[in-house]
Amino acid sequence: MEQVIIDQFGAVLSKKSERLIVKAPQWPSLEPVADAAQAWLPFPEIVPPPKGEEKPKGKSRVILEVPFFRIAEIVIASQGVSLSSDLVEECCERGIRISFLDHGGRPFAMLSSPMLTATVATRRAQMEALNDGRGAEFSRLVVVGKLRNQANLLKYIGKYLKEAHPEKFEAVESTVDILEKLRGEAEEITGPTADAVRPGLMGIEGSAGRVYWEGVQTILAGKTEFPGREHRGTLNPVNACLNYGYGILYAQVWGAVMNAGLEPFAGFLHVDRPGKPSLVLDLIEEFRQPVVDRAVIAMFNQGQAIDMKQGLLDETSRRAVADKVVERLKSPEPFEGRRYEVRSIIQMQARHVATFLRGERPYRPFAFKW
Repeated sequence: MEQVIIDQFGAVLSKKSERLIVKAPQWPSLEPVADAAQAWLPFPEIVPPPKGEEKPKGKSRVILEVPFFRIAEIVIASQGVSLSSDLVEECCERGIRISFLDHGGRPFAMLSSPMLTATVATRRAQMEALNDGRGAEFSRLVVVGKLRNQANLLKYIGKYLKEAHPEKFEAVESTVDILEKLRGEAEEITGPTADAVRPGLMGIEGSAGRVYWEGVQTILAGKTEFPGREHRGTLNPVNACLNYGYGILYAQVWGAVMNAGLEPFAGFLHVDRPGKPSLVLDLIEEFRQPVVDRAVIAMFNQGQAIDMKQGLLDETSRRAVADKVVERLKSPEPFEGRRYEVRSIIQMQARHVATFLRGERPYRPFAFKW
């Protein structure tokens, strides 16, 4: 199953029989890549123009045809893209999400069938858990899982620094020690409700975040400029890549939450605010490091060229980031005694949240092996 990412202005998406059809007003300049990590435009199945025939002015040509059974999600990452109502209906019937990202990689809309989340028992349990120990326990596990993965990622990268950069290695090891101490503090926090434990957990998470990004700063020193974590409006390439990658992960987690029958806007660690999918923000925490941070740090360590244009990643850089993030989503990781693709683990974890809230099993945050 592929994630089709449309990043070409003016593309037109429609349905033809059992296939997604994408037309565009001009031929892509890049060559098709065999065994691509995701279905970027251009796609391996691009229909080539007839030999010796030029593109007629003012007309579009089919540049992508892919059967629906191969598609897990369609991500629209450009302006000026058109969809047919027949395509939307087909995707809803097949459970294919359609997500929309802005130029910064932030999702602003998602289309899916409401019948896919028609699970009343789960949502009732979720609302009840806001005011009892289940909400407190899940909040604690969110922070514990996040801090474990922050430490694990630094240990994973740090092992490659031990011989080449011993000073960096020692600094990263010290950072890991602090993170593990803070994780121990988070594990000790208890309370009757999510509201009761939130202040203490958020304080620990904030301290861990500052330490963690200092560790990343140490790793990237000499490779690129990284002033620390910056969010919207950043002009720093590392932060721009992180923000864009989180957008792709955000859409993946949101879809998993909805497929599990959960209410995206009723979280536990993150407070409720209008338009803020707090449960999505809760669940995404345990996947930021193994999916996005690992991919972005590796890009800069390997000397990947990243360019900004008018305060945003240019088209080539956006595609490079998305390529690496989707590659991580498709990478196998050990989980519950077997190996699964990370994107499958995300869906499994969303369903585990649902069963935990219904009181059917404990919840354990995902921890990637370093």
